[in-house]
Amino acid sequence: MRYTNAPERRAHLERRITADGYLSSAVAAQELGVSEMTVRRDLRLLEEQGAVRRVAGGATVVSVGVPFERRDAVGTAQKRAIAELAATEAATAEMVGLDAGTTVAALVPLLGGSTVVTHSLPVIEALSRSGSPRLIAAGGHYQPDTRSFAGPLTEETLWSVRCDVAFLSATAVGPDGLWGTNALDAAIKRVLAQQSARVVLLADAGKLVGRAAVRIAGLGLIDALITDSRADADALALLEQAGVEVKVAG
Repeated sequence: MRYTNAPERRAHLERRITADGYLSSAVAAQELGVSEMTVRRDLRLLEEQGAVRRVAGGATVVSVGVPFERRDAVGTAQKRAIAELAATEAATAEMVGLDAGTTVAALVPLLGGSTVVTHSLPVIEALSRSGSPRLIAAGGHYQPDTRSFAGPLTEETLWSVRCDVAFLSATAVGPDGLWGTNALDAAIKRVLAQQSARVVLLADAGKLVGRAAVRIAGLGLIDALITDSRADADALALLEQAGVEVKVAG
């Protein structure tokens, strides 16, 4: 495929990024038969128009997620209850993976002697303040909306470790799988899951009836779900029928 007309080329790039969530400059250049410099110039113009967001190595969809600070202030009691139940899953774990969710971050003071593997800046900061040496931090391209790192450099670090258990978050979860708002963050969740012997999703009751635009994965990505006592019984039953172990906190 070769678009010599710049507007058609940029329209193709926008369609690809919207459909897949992320597109690397190298792949785009190969598809279009143009140089990476041309692709980067097109992506810069698309970003100026608000159509995409440029990141290291390519571009992603424009995030519509709620900022970390606003998410962190919601449902504090439920997050605490979920975190306390989740801590029992990590009681004997030597290596624990944590993603960038606010409920997941509530686990940090409850992890005891486990080594934490994370791309979450709030988790990294919390462990740094405590003076804990039990931290493997995966840096990379910083994303302000999730206060975390993502992209190829982050993934490279995570591919080099193995965790006994990983705790993940999602904006929405249902029989059709796990959903989020950030394509790069979704990719990190998939890597953490693949590198872990057990995967536990931490999701408050609202996530079971929520909706989001970016598909993270099917339910097969997780072994268990921990939610709170407000969760709809029918929604939980559907997840259990799909083979997910469900635990209710509080």
